[in-house]
Amino acid sequence: SNAKDNSHSGFTGTAFLDAYELDGTRLWRIDLGRNIRAGAHYTQFMVYDLDGDGRAEVTAKTADGTVDGRGHTIGDPSADYRVGAQEPVEGRKGYIASGPEFLTVFDGRTGAALQTVDYVPPRGRLEDWGDNYANRSERYLAAVAYLDGRHPSVVMCRGYYTRSVLAAFDWDGKRLTSRWVFDTDSARWASYAGQGNHNLRVADVDGDGCDEITYGSCAIDHDGTGLYNTGFGHGDALHLTAFDPSSDRLQVWDCHENKRDGSDFRDAATGKVIFRLPAAKDVGRCMAADIDPTNYGVEMWSSASGGIRNIKGEVVCAAPRGLPMNMAVWWDGDLLREMLDHETVSKYDWEAKVCRPLATFDGCSFNNGSKSNPCLQGDILGDWREEVVVRTADNTALRVYVSPLPTPYRFHTFLEDRPYRLSIVTENVAYNQPTQPGFYFGAELERSGKLFRGYQFGK
Repeated sequence: SNAKDNSHSGFTGTAFLDAYELDGTRLWRIDLGRNIRAGAHYTQFMVYDLDGDGRAEVTAKTADGTVDGRGHTIGDPSADYRVGAQEPVEGRKGYIASGPEFLTVFDGRTGAALQTVDYVPPRGRLEDWGDNYANRSERYLAAVAYLDGRHPSVVMCRGYYTRSVLAAFDWDGKRLTSRWVFDTDSARWASYAGQGNHNLRVADVDGDGCDEITYGSCAIDHDGTGLYNTGFGHGDALHLTAFDPSSDRLQVWDCHENKRDGSDFRDAATGKVIFRLPAAKDVGRCMAADIDPTNYGVEMWSSASGGIRNIKGEVVCAAPRGLPMNMAVWWDGDLLREMLDHETVSKYDWEAKVCRPLATFDGCSFNNGSKSNPCLQGDILGDWREEVVVRTADNTALRVYVSPLPTPYRFHTFLEDRPYRLSIVTENVAYNQPTQPGFYFGAELERSGKLFRGYQFGK
């Protein structure tokens, strides 16, 4: 409870990682301790089967006082590095600007700590990350990627406003080993500093069989070297999928805070800009989804896009009414995507140019304030449509919502698609982004003959 954005001072509540059976039985609890601050930018954890034994591991940043699922404490249980915890200070209380930092792999069955190593990179000088009070030094991201094309690696990240570091690790069931470290403090990659988002995406964008990491306005190749850098800087939202039904190439729709570059649509492999919409404001949100069957391909829009755009950058609708730009979900059974925002599933009516509610999750609350994210959305049951996991408003329960609407379409589960699966893995990272597959999915499939069973849209 009492989680905070890193820009806000104050003491947070304890961050817990809990595992539950589907009947609500709690399997274990990991108490990250007082030296891990609670908040969307801080507490990143990955849940994935890293060693191929059929069971997931949990990987997270830990510190002195973290208690694993078996009750064993990591480091010094009495240590307290929170600013203002030991002696009165003016202003910036609750930040953690010193003390050892660890990376721990936990057993997914028991929550037991399997191995703990030093976190990479260490905090070092606070100023190297963009300020002097442990705000920007404590901005973290994380992902899982198949960097060799065959085995999953966990990638832990620190920083995006100035210095940015991505550290890839492999877990073989017994030992955590470093694969590579990408650091913008290296002269070779200095131009990549300040390009990260509050989110990231993983996919094989260049067709070499190995995953790359789209890190905001830049991309890191599977071998830990820079792939490209647009130089457009930091942003809040990022979408990666195949926008063009005629091509398997992946593209990126990204928005920026720098009051200059606005948003850009680019090739995910090269960074070549397809179109860009400059804006003299912080473009805080952007969305991409196929919501209009009369327009070719995936549509995209932002808080400064001048309406809905198509893949050529042309305006499809200049003034849609009530169209959210936080999350999306495949819900109602047709091939178009629905919006997911503020405890509501809504449908865009492309004829009336208005968004209409389809379902409301009564008694529940989404997360992260104006970002309005569910705990999770994705095809977790495997029928291609997506479920929504959300907390009740009183924080006493989690609910899983399933669409009650029938669909005439048969399609393999999205979970078979690696970019989609890995987009679920990163949903808990910072500002949640909706799942997206590594292929086009939308209304054009009706005309392409790629469905097992089709019907005339709208009947």
